[in-house]
Amino acid sequence: MKVPPGGTRRRILVIVVAALLASAAYSFIELGSFLAREDDLMASDAIFVLAGTTMTRPLEGADLYLKGYAPVLVMTRETIEPAVRVLRERGPTMPSDVERARDAFVQLGIPPTALILPDRIHDSTAAEAITLRELATRNGWHRVIVVTSMLHLRRAGFAMRRELRGTGVEVIMRGSRYDDATPARWWTNRGDIRDIIQEVPKLVAYLVGLGA
Repeated sequence: MKVPPGGTRRRILVIVVAALLASAAYSFIELGSFLAREDDLMASDAIFVLAGTTMTRPLEGADLYLKGYAPVLVMTRETIEPAVRVLRERGPTMPSDVERARDAFVQLGIPPTALILPDRIHDSTAAEAITLRELATRNGWHRVIVVTSMLHLRRAGFAMRRELRGTGVEVIMRGSRYDDATPARWWTNRGDIRDIIQEVPKLVAYLVGLGA
């Protein structure tokens, strides 16, 4: 029996809508895994830990150092709270997160000479990328492992590679095993949902050249 033209159009519309819904569902499910893309580990010249957590990221960097992946461990500093600055001005000594991590890692057996804590305060991933480029070119590094949180991997990797373009420095992105994110089932974790809501617009901004 011949199908009326109107029926054909409706069938095509149903197929298109179904395909779009299937694509949207797949993208939704895979979003966490897309953002959490990490690279295979290789022996490198340095391990570069991004600021942002008290110990989740630094401890991953320390473990990689202790396993022999690189002879240098760099931990960046992030902007401190205004109240902390006020407290320091009043006299009490209050170590930063990165300084506490350094002291703990020395107790784990990492030589102080292997730890680098740049003085610069970093208010963005782009600023950390600049520090990485400066250190890599100054020290002749050719490959660096960059450690960050799982759902931060895609954007951080983009920022690092963009800044290092033309230097010949290879970047290996590594997510911390101590991160409690679940990228494959991110919609079941309230913290992951919050992080992705923040991360996706930032990634888009980077891709269109507005990231900082």
